[in-house]
Amino acid sequence: MRRLVATLVAAMLAVPASAADIENVRSLDLAVRGTIPERCAMGTIGNMDFGDLNRTGLGAQARVRLSCNIPFNMSIRARNGSLAHSDMPAGQGPYSGSLPYTIGVMLPVRRPQASMVERTFEGRELRGNGRTISSEGGIAVDGLALSVSLGRPSGEAGLLAGEYGETIEITITPS
Repeated sequence: MRRLVATLVAAMLAVPASAADIENVRSLDLAVRGTIPERCAMGTIGNMDFGDLNRTGLGAQARVRLSCNIPFNMSIRARNGSLAHSDMPAGQGPYSGSLPYTIGVMLPVRRPQASMVERTFEGRELRGNGRTISSEGGIAVDGLALSVSLGRPSGEAGLLAGEYGETIEITITPS
């Protein structure tokens, strides 16, 4: 240990200090750097079970955790574009095999002031490539709210008996 201290003292004394190094210096530029990694994370969404679809005015809401420290796009795609009968989505006879729905998205963003991005889509708009919502340059730290409202069947006799379902995929990507 004594040898290490003696070596350090000798090394410090070996570099001569010069008054010219600090003479007439009035400012100094210092470069400081750092990074924050990009991060977008979304919580899970539970299934929405509407029960008996014969009832009118059915709807459900879900609050979803969402945190994204960069501007992003949210794409929403649906498999069927409606709640579809598991075996006969085209229906049978006078009975319809699908039930239309509307999905609403409320996305609080900050840029740096807080604002709200709101969009509503008919289920049929979400088939294929679906629709995209931009965070409009904002970041998300307060989650998002989703709402699904069911419409009326198009068949003259109502819905065909059976199980109905839909899969909606929500994806977040940096913009």
